[in-house]
Amino acid sequence: ENALADAEIKEKVAAFGYSENKLVQAKTLYQEVTELYNKQKKEYGEQIEATKEQKYAYDETNKAYMKSLKVARVAFQNNAKAASLLIDGQRKQSLSGYVEQANAFYTNLLNDPELLGIMAEFGYSIEKLKAEHELVKKLIVKVEAHVKEAGEAQTATEKRDKKIDELDSWLVDLKKIAMI
Repeated sequence: ENALADAEIKEKVAAFGYSENKLVQAKTLYQEVTELYNKQKKEYGEQIEATKEQKYAYDETNKAYMKSLKVARVAFQNNAKAASLLIDGQRKQSLSGYVEQANAFYTNLLNDPELLGIMAEFGYSIEKLKAEHELVKKLIVKVEAHVKEAGEAQTATEKRDKKIDELDSWLVDLKKIAMI
């Protein structure tokens, strides 16, 4: 800005190859950095929001799933056919593993009339199980949205940082010339 606005500075730096055109290009570069900075902040904000939504969906799903899982463990304790529900053992620690287990539980349960009948004896109607499966599906959507937003935030950060490096390099040289 100063080099473009001040005729004396503009004339002196022009003698070292920093023409008005070159200064305008640098100003454009600065504006690009500003736009990328703002975009990165927007993307990061969207990632934070997606994280909150994912956590809420997980908490809601986990509350229903863990209760149903405990009931299923009692209902199917001597039923080999229930192995497809993945009710034995600990739940996976990774979110993807957890979602996989929960989705398999509801999908396989809802596709087996015999197992559905047993769960009905414990107060779990098909409607209730379908509603809980919808929670899992909603969680899957939120996980996918979070992954997307995190990727966009990372990409925006990389683009911003690259452009900042470009501007910084340009400014370092201009400052040295201005000192001369």
